[in-house]
Amino acid sequence: MLALLHTSPVHVPVFDALRDEDAPGMPLRHLVRPELLDRAREQGPGAVAEEVSGALAGAAREGARAVLCTCSTIGAVAEAAGVSLGLPVLRVDRPMAAAAVAAGARITVLAALESTLGPTADLITEEAERAGREVTVRTVLVPGAWERFEAGDTEGCLAAVAAAVDEVRDADAIVLAQVSMAAAAERPRAAGRPAADGATGGAAPVVLSSPRRGLRAAAAQSNASETSLSGLRTM
Repeated sequence: MLALLHTSPVHVPVFDALRDEDAPGMPLRHLVRPELLDRAREQGPGAVAEEVSGALAGAAREGARAVLCTCSTIGAVAEAAGVSLGLPVLRVDRPMAAAAVAAGARITVLAALESTLGPTADLITEEAERAGREVTVRTVLVPGAWERFEAGDTEGCLAAVAAAVDEVRDADAIVLAQVSMAAAAERPRAAGRPAADGATGGAAPVVLSSPRRGLRAAAAQSNASETSLSGLRTM
């Protein structure tokens, strides 16, 4: 079983739908803990380390073979707790960060929530070092996007993100830092938008989101863990 640690209930149907498309029948266990994000925003991600560890330990006791943390703000804390517990834990944005590094050296991070900017930029830098590449990371807070998301105005949030995407210049990749922003990656680009390098006809930056990449990678971890455990049982 794969467990998912969320800080918003709206992400549950998103990942259920992706599971139904990519891996029908794969069991998912959703853990929804919005208070973790609230505290992390107020006191920093480290303030919720003990609570995150407890949630992950509980998931393992209930049969989880791996955990996907879908909150970018607390993702690093979750991965560190997983190491301590001996449980495979993946932050949802790690595969996206690796894809951004592979796309080119100029990376722009868009976030609806300020507390996500630093952790996401740090993750991209980590993945660049892992890949032996040099990158330049620019971070942009999308005005009003989070307020609209919290108010239940999903369309307004996505419109704000899509508009911010169209404003990006000089980038090889645009990273949508939060799961709540992902649908904006599928929207058409504005007509006549200048290319990323500022030259007409140049290649536009790739726009990357995290949910599908993250779920696929976490499912692979869960399957590998289950296979390893099954092998031990037969010994």
